[in-house]
Amino acid sequence: MTDPERAQRTPAAWVPTLYMAEGLPFVIIATVTSLMYKSMGIPNAKITFWTALMGIPWMIKPLWGPLLEMFKTKKYFVLFTQATMGVSFGLLALSLHLPSFFAWSLAVFGLIAINSAVHDTAADGVYMNALDPAGQARYVGWQGAAYNIGKLLSQGAFVMLAGSLEKSLGVFKAWSIVMAAIGGLFMLLALYHARFLPTGGTRAAKVESFRETAATFWDVIVTFFQKKYIWWGMAFLVLYRFAEGQALKVVPLFLKDAQAKGGLGLSTEQIGMGYGFLPPVAFVAGSLLAGYFTANRGLRRALLVLCLAFNIPFFAYAYMALFQPTSLVLITGLMAVEYFGYGFGFIALQLFMMQQIAPGKYKTAHYAFATSLMQLGCLLPSMASGWLSDQLGYQKFFVWVMIATIPSFLITWLVPFRDTTRDEEASAKA
Repeated sequence: MTDPERAQRTPAAWVPTLYMAEGLPFVIIATVTSLMYKSMGIPNAKITFWTALMGIPWMIKPLWGPLLEMFKTKKYFVLFTQATMGVSFGLLALSLHLPSFFAWSLAVFGLIAINSAVHDTAADGVYMNALDPAGQARYVGWQGAAYNIGKLLSQGAFVMLAGSLEKSLGVFKAWSIVMAAIGGLFMLLALYHARFLPTGGTRAAKVESFRETAATFWDVIVTFFQKKYIWWGMAFLVLYRFAEGQALKVVPLFLKDAQAKGGLGLSTEQIGMGYGFLPPVAFVAGSLLAGYFTANRGLRRALLVLCLAFNIPFFAYAYMALFQPTSLVLITGLMAVEYFGYGFGFIALQLFMMQQIAPGKYKTAHYAFATSLMQLGCLLPSMASGWLSDQLGYQKFFVWVMIATIPSFLITWLVPFRDTTRDEEASAKA
């Protein structure tokens, strides 16, 4: 067996890099865009509304999820989208120098979002098809940790680089260099995965005509809604992140806004330093611990603990909004508390989608359905969060975020579980 073939059978060789590639563009669009546009003088409400709309491609994954079941391999789509993202980030770097930079950069970000959403669907398909349920639970912590390496690079290293370059080159040149560097990184990832990534299994359905394509597409949709307790599962996916959706876009703006406006008054470089070490380490620790914790207890018994860990640490931002600390050490420590809880609690969503929603003939497509619903639960509150924080002020807004955790606790307590063994058996026979 050659070294590449051996590496293909070793998840440690490809899970970290695959999910780092998945995390990078999503985190850039979800949070780093807020910092970039804030430095460029764009108003808060405008930033949160338009950058939240960029989450739509992740919400409409069902449109292309079934197609990935019919054509090529999952690896093919991973490589294609990673290379395309490399080119797209290069175009983004150029767009920041245009007179109407905001409109052009939003358009390119939209293309990156679509491409990234397709990449995520294919990457998750590789993961689910290459690993059995025990392996999925074992490596889900690695998955979350690697995803956070994407956060570490985007929110930490690249933001620090932008903040440092802003001082000497100006805001627009600084961010252009950063976006071009991200494009180069994606080209390297595509080359690496061309050698080491497993194929992710064969097509779930072979189609030879438009009629067969349409029939398969319809079968994917129908079988999704035929799953037992599917409406409960959909409600869980939409409501679990309701509080996070309120905070996601506003936190970077809160960190950067002047203290006179209720913010913490940090520079771009300080924010990159804050995100750059302790919070990512805390996230990795939370993800890894949650993976083993859930593997030992089972998802059903662990779910409420995961929900508590996910939601309660949002108090850190309420505390900072109320007392406006100036110590970067204290601010970073409080952010790390929230990141640890986020890493620990997000495992609930990942495993719920893999074990309660995806099992059956169309794993990749149904997992894409699930992630789109999860994204919807974050996108809707995010769109209005900038406007709401402007109306309430940061103090009252983050108190509201704590109140917004209630739907997550209720659905976690009530959601029923189904036995997916028969789905797996039927899928194997098919």
